[in-house]
Amino acid sequence: MAYDLIVIGAGPGGYVCAIRAAQLGLKVAIVEKRKTLGGTCLNVGCIPSKALLHASEMFEEAGHGLAALGVIVSKPKLDLPAMMKHRADTVTANVQGVAFLMKKNKVDAVYGAGRIAGAGKVEVKAEDGKTQTLETKAIVIATGSDVAQLRDRNGQPIAIDEKVVLSSTGALELSAVPKKLVVVGAGVIGLELGSVWRRLGAEVTVIEYLDRILPGMDGEVVKQFQRLLQKQGFAFKLSSKVTQVAVEGDRAKVAFEPVAGGEAQTIEADRVLIATGRAPFTTGLGLEEAGVAMERGRVVIDDHFATNVPGVYAIGDVVRGPMLAHKAEDEGVAVAEILAGKAGHVNYEVIPGIVYTNPEIASVGATEEELKAKGIAYKVGKFPFSANGRARAMRRTEGFAKVLADATTDRVLGAHIIGPAAGELIMEAAVLMEFGGSSEDLARTCHGHPTLSESVKEAALGVEKRSIHI
Repeated sequence: MAYDLIVIGAGPGGYVCAIRAAQLGLKVAIVEKRKTLGGTCLNVGCIPSKALLHASEMFEEAGHGLAALGVIVSKPKLDLPAMMKHRADTVTANVQGVAFLMKKNKVDAVYGAGRIAGAGKVEVKAEDGKTQTLETKAIVIATGSDVAQLRDRNGQPIAIDEKVVLSSTGALELSAVPKKLVVVGAGVIGLELGSVWRRLGAEVTVIEYLDRILPGMDGEVVKQFQRLLQKQGFAFKLSSKVTQVAVEGDRAKVAFEPVAGGEAQTIEADRVLIATGRAPFTTGLGLEEAGVAMERGRVVIDDHFATNVPGVYAIGDVVRGPMLAHKAEDEGVAVAEILAGKAGHVNYEVIPGIVYTNPEIASVGATEEELKAKGIAYKVGKFPFSANGRARAMRRTEGFAKVLADATTDRVLGAHIIGPAAGELIMEAAVLMEFGGSSEDLARTCHGHPTLSESVKEAALGVEKRSIHI
């Protein structure tokens, strides 16, 4: 059977691409090497981690946050198997939902490892070794990313056994709470999963090569966030590089030293989480044989997601830009619309980033550091959640909302929030920015009272120094 489009990879970018293409009348197949659809995000990434983040936050709230509200309960007892069942049930519901959407939209799901076998041909090798070749007019590579390797002082990869030394996948499936957890990498994954196990009782130490946590996010937000994490019990070793992870039985010794040079240190841990980022997954796809251009491990594409090989496109983590599920989804929709003869487009200036810790962090658009580096004059409006009535009622007053606007035009260039429901509140700024809105537009929009969203409005008012409640 010949297809109009074959998508290789059924993560958020791939399955959304397949659905949109099918909606537009194309005959579509999606190839997935896992036994379930949804990719890393739904199976071992975004979705299961959010299930554990929520569950662990409820555990901590029951133990420490209810008495002040007049709710008296006995000390909570952790049932980790039940919590893990919640994680697994959440994953199952999501991946089954994607499978349903494939059937609903008449997308053929083909299970096995896919590779480009020539012009308009995709070879699929099933687990039992059997192969089949599918013919198509267009191919979209949407194979996502894998755990980036961490190398020791000798340049050798540090082995991840998912027992003592863990990737994010292993950190989602621990059968017991480690007494001591070392997290290598202070990015989103490390801090989120570190938060889960810290809440459940682990002593967490984070080792980071850079001199700050959450590289790329707003500096002021990050400084406050680090202080809050330390208050919660996190320990940080910044400007430090890991030189060795030695497993001894069911424990490990992590050796690290200052980046600028100095005395080496060793810390023992029950478990070590390697969270130093992710790398594009392109192994075994036949890209080199097909002549697809690559750069630094990523597939090179033009502004229409096309590679240098006619009929081959790529989206998501395998191409340039942030490795975010929602970025991949938007690219999936855009390339499907282009293939159907429409004008697909992604606005890379308005892609939110969220850290689902407590408090949450959310960001969209430019940071102050980026605007300064580009020489763009801007104004800042800030508002603390400690002055917000709803936040006070919730006893969630840590953090603030910040709006950055062009000093001349007042167009909002970025927004950054640390505080309750930041991941939801940031979308107010994202919608505003998508329409080229100004801080004045946001400031003059009536917001419900009392709501957390009033803090975003007050931050917009603050751009012109006219916040009401501070």
